[in-house]
Amino acid sequence: MANAMLQQTVGGTLQLLSNSGTHCNFGNRSVRLLPKGFKLEVEFSKRGIYSSGKRKFNVIQASTSQTSVVGPLLAPSSSDTLDSHMKSNEVALILIRHGESLWNEKNLFTGCVDVPLTNKGVEEAIEAGHRISNIPVDMIYTSSLIRAQMTAMLAMTQHRRKKVPIILHNEDERARAWSKIYSEDTIEQSIPVITSWKLNERMYGELQGLNKQETADKFGHEKVHEWRRSYDIPPPSGESLEMCAQRAVAYFRDNIEPQLLSGKNILISAHGNSLRSIIMYLDKLTSQEVITLELSTGIPMLYIFREGKFIRRGSPVAPTEAGVYAYT
Repeated sequence: MANAMLQQTVGGTLQLLSNSGTHCNFGNRSVRLLPKGFKLEVEFSKRGIYSSGKRKFNVIQASTSQTSVVGPLLAPSSSDTLDSHMKSNEVALILIRHGESLWNEKNLFTGCVDVPLTNKGVEEAIEAGHRISNIPVDMIYTSSLIRAQMTAMLAMTQHRRKKVPIILHNEDERARAWSKIYSEDTIEQSIPVITSWKLNERMYGELQGLNKQETADKFGHEKVHEWRRSYDIPPPSGESLEMCAQRAVAYFRDNIEPQLLSGKNILISAHGNSLRSIIMYLDKLTSQEVITLELSTGIPMLYIFREGKFIRRGSPVAPTEAGVYAYT
């Protein structure tokens, strides 16, 4: 599976031209992560040439009022097999905001501080897993923070295929050697998990660890709201949403989008602001529209990637029978 990761076709011929890249050992297989600046051409037999420089995506406008990305998605009653509803040229992109963390529970600014999930957060992650249990997942991307990684791992415990998510360690030669898998059968039943700090939550600077209500009382509710909800105004020594979007979207375009083009079904487990940034890119939202976008913890968002376009499907409903499938 993994050694063919970058050779699959998407409705035609996939050509990857690159002089370098990052390789992660996955047993006897090699997962190659494309570097920034790669050239990509996909030739479709009926639809001409798609190039990475000419991406076109569906535009889903958000209203000027507060917008939620959580919407119902009716699941068909058919009990067909897992992949029977998928067309050969479309893949799934699943976005999950991590469940409630211990600092969420305490009403503290968390940002890039690495804290785990609460019991409620664990339950939210498991419920998210129920919702996506019939959607194929070939690769998982998470931030470097434990709450996002816990959410992805717990969600996958509910997946129908029962494949095991395994974090790839490519920090150095010893990490690669010590984490090598020697069983081909085990590799076939595993899902590579790639972590990156570029998918981390927005860094809240001097607000990290402070109580949100006490901070509002000290600096004023309007000032704290400006730090939290404006697009280009950062908190003291921290990141604005614009700064977070620059790193998160660049990572998505350089690393995750090529995998979608190669035919991989992708799960991203990350954070409110890094995912808002990616949704801004997918849905072509303006800077004013994205600041009204709300993502609930533990609620997955499903996109279909078809012929170079992202089509938002809302949140999959939890399956009520083994054959229920989230695609419509």
